[in-house]
Amino acid sequence: MARLRGGAAAAAVALVVIGAGVSGCKKDAIGSAGPDETAAGGGGAALTAVDSLTVKGRAPKTGYSRERFGTAWADTDSNHCDTRDDILKRDLKEVKFSDGTCRVSRGVLEPDPYGGKDVTFTRGRSLVDIDHLVALSDAWQKGAKYWDASKRIALANDPLNLRAVGASANRSKGDGDTATWLPPNKGYRCTYVAAQVAVKKKYGLWVTGAEKAAMRKVLAGCPGQKLPSGGNSTAAPKRFHAN
Repeated sequence: MARLRGGAAAAAVALVVIGAGVSGCKKDAIGSAGPDETAAGGGGAALTAVDSLTVKGRAPKTGYSRERFGTAWADTDSNHCDTRDDILKRDLKEVKFSDGTCRVSRGVLEPDPYGGKDVTFTRGRSLVDIDHLVALSDAWQKGAKYWDASKRIALANDPLNLRAVGASANRSKGDGDTATWLPPNKGYRCTYVAAQVAVKKKYGLWVTGAEKAAMRKVLAGCPGQKLPSGGNSTAAPKRFHAN
């Protein structure tokens, strides 16, 4: 389970522990300020929530760029630490800092949720990424293209949509959705898909027919999987801007 490190981030970045169902789906953590777990009808809220997602075709990628979601790792929660360091503090163990309790210099993923093995983070080396569980390009093609900049910036920096993961496994993902990519670590797939459902539901993003079917297939194997909630506001502070 991920652990929050550093007092400076404690008020802004908390943990939502996602309950495990069956088929080896284990408990894990997805970041969230104001954590909550919501169950529908006493059952598996994640599986139930899939049916609430709108189904449409993937829109063209035309016009997409990372800059449309603002400057990378903006401090949208105003805790004086950038989003990347917030997530590293939350998800790594044995955290060391180079600047007070904000700038993470070292830590360990125990284990990398995507690959299933321990990965050591050392600043300046590319062994740990911060993944957008719902890739920004995927979001762009499924609704974010039509949002104002404030909502796109919020999505890019929402701890509900972010996870520290091993770079090796993550870089095979690209902008894949559930229909095209799942973590190699099968024991994390229920947690991963539940988080994608939560993010898409929170932000009103749609899914393709193939994506919805893939979500249902994974979550049907862990029908007790809870839906994570919380995270930041869906509107970033007005001082942030995007191209």
